[in-house]
Amino acid sequence: MRTVLTALAASLTMAVAGLVPQTSVQAETLAPAATSPAMATVLADPRRDGDRARDIWRHPAETLGFFRVQPGMTVVDYLPSGGWYTRVLVPYLGPQGQYIGLNPGVANAPERTKQAFGNLGATFPAKAAQWTGVPAERILAFNTDSLPADLDGKVDRALIFREVHNMWRGGWLYPDLLAIRRLLKPDGLLGIVQHRARPDDPASYTDGSKGYLREKDVIAMVEAHGFELVGKSEINANPKDPANHPAGVWSLPPTFSQGDADRMRFAGVGESDRMTLLFRKRP
Repeated sequence: MRTVLTALAASLTMAVAGLVPQTSVQAETLAPAATSPAMATVLADPRRDGDRARDIWRHPAETLGFFRVQPGMTVVDYLPSGGWYTRVLVPYLGPQGQYIGLNPGVANAPERTKQAFGNLGATFPAKAAQWTGVPAERILAFNTDSLPADLDGKVDRALIFREVHNMWRGGWLYPDLLAIRRLLKPDGLLGIVQHRARPDDPASYTDGSKGYLREKDVIAMVEAHGFELVGKSEINANPKDPANHPAGVWSLPPTFSQGDADRMRFAGVGESDRMTLLFRKRP
């Protein structure tokens, strides 16, 4: 009887396993970015000389490969800021692709927020053109409260790099995830890289003010906004990061917010431990 029950249990386990979505995907199998000559050329461009030291922590080729980004796609880059990923994405997407920078809506925001994030459409394309050598007219940028309706359902990928904590504490998570969902095609994907807190960290440390969020919280918040997790990767993991810095993630490079205090120790840690998550737009 025990043999029969064991065999039955094994069969049931295999059957259930076949029904569970795969959440650990090898990046190399998803897109050619990690190994393509086009990506290698982009990463070696002299315009990235100031960015390249971060590649060992941010793994741009492998990350974009995991997110299934390919030349010719239309891709949203949320909160592009100083353009670290802009300088990779714009040339990699190529003349048949479309890069779109996206900032939060500012219509009802405080003046400080308006100054920091507003008017992206008028200011960002020219900056991105200088960074990449691509004409400004090929680069689009919007705040989420000024998105044209004709972009709805036209985007292949939306990418959020190390900004979910700001979305959460800034009150942008709800409106901007819904805006991103509206932009994505029915088969569109949302890729997220985020500083990762320890699973048992308290709410006081994971409210966004320290930069770190728990992975299960990010997954839950994003799925609640109409997405489904389809893959995780440890591409951007850093086991040296204890993720417990009193001054938050900014103690680490490249910010070194504590100045010379413990600078060598923080440099030895490197950049933060990060989750890398891939979501599908849910019908």
